[in-house]
Amino acid sequence: MKKRKKKQSLIRYSFLRITTGSDLSARRLAVMKAQSPQGEGPVVWLTACVHGDEVGGIVVIQEIFKRLKKVPLRKGSLHAFPLMNPVGFEHTLRTLPASHEDINRSFPGDARGTLAERLAEKIFNTITATQPTLVVDLHNDWIRSIPYALIDPCPTGKKDVHMETLAYGRTTGLLMVNEQEDADDADDLRRSLSGSLLTRGIPALTLELGGSYVVNEKDVARGVDALWNILVSLDMVDAIESETPYSTLEEAKGVLLSYSHEPTAQMGGILRVLSRPGDSAKKGEPLARVYNVFGKLEETLYALEDCIILGYSDSSAVKPGEPIMAFGVLPKKR
Repeated sequence: MKKRKKKQSLIRYSFLRITTGSDLSARRLAVMKAQSPQGEGPVVWLTACVHGDEVGGIVVIQEIFKRLKKVPLRKGSLHAFPLMNPVGFEHTLRTLPASHEDINRSFPGDARGTLAERLAEKIFNTITATQPTLVVDLHNDWIRSIPYALIDPCPTGKKDVHMETLAYGRTTGLLMVNEQEDADDADDLRRSLSGSLLTRGIPALTLELGGSYVVNEKDVARGVDALWNILVSLDMVDAIESETPYSTLEEAKGVLLSYSHEPTAQMGGILRVLSRPGDSAKKGEPLARVYNVFGKLEETLYALEDCIILGYSDSSAVKPGEPIMAFGVLPKKR
């Protein structure tokens, strides 16, 4: 008796035209889609490289689609924009080279707006037209950083969708960090892709997957595991045992940490860090020291709260008031 062949996911690659150059050349965004044999089910979008120097997410999406050729979707569909800022990527720039705009502060976009707003409008409307169950936006952080899930502040009147996003964040197995919302940058956050989607009532999650500029294979593996865990939670794929298991610190499991850049340097000089990304620190514990050109200690920076170090500055040259580390602050014990 012949074994019944397992039905494969229908995978399709295409392009979305975004603009035309002065030489009439077409600028396009790559689009990837995997459809389950039965069709119906959750609709999930993955997006990456909205900042041209954050390249790891491109490879994470490629690896997910490679895996789907061997382990087909059980139901639903997976869509992806693996490279949302191709010109920025080619120039190793965070922003659009021509206008120096941050696309991730231009959503939901404007078809008659600036270059970044027009690009954001095409991306945003393409995604929302599919009525997605979830959108996961992939980013990279400082060069020396660990992967974590970043949760946007809850938009007014959207508590249910915020809680749903938080639940998806827990399935990733990564640290969960609540994005800070200062008065100065609250509007900027609402104009990010995830912030704009949440405002529309669509669950949206950001994954910061290690350092920028180059592909780190360990962080890619962790990103693939995190996304696969989400798909498993939606019953879209079968579970697979990870080859590179990632464990968070016990005190941070299932806990929503607060994001912080404090303390910042008060003196300029040469930075020497005392802790590594992923380490925990108690309130009052020394984190880094700043020395002057003659090797004299100018200041020591101490943890303001119990926290986990998410990453530290790409440069050892520090200026007064400049962030030197990023922290996930643990909730205070009652």
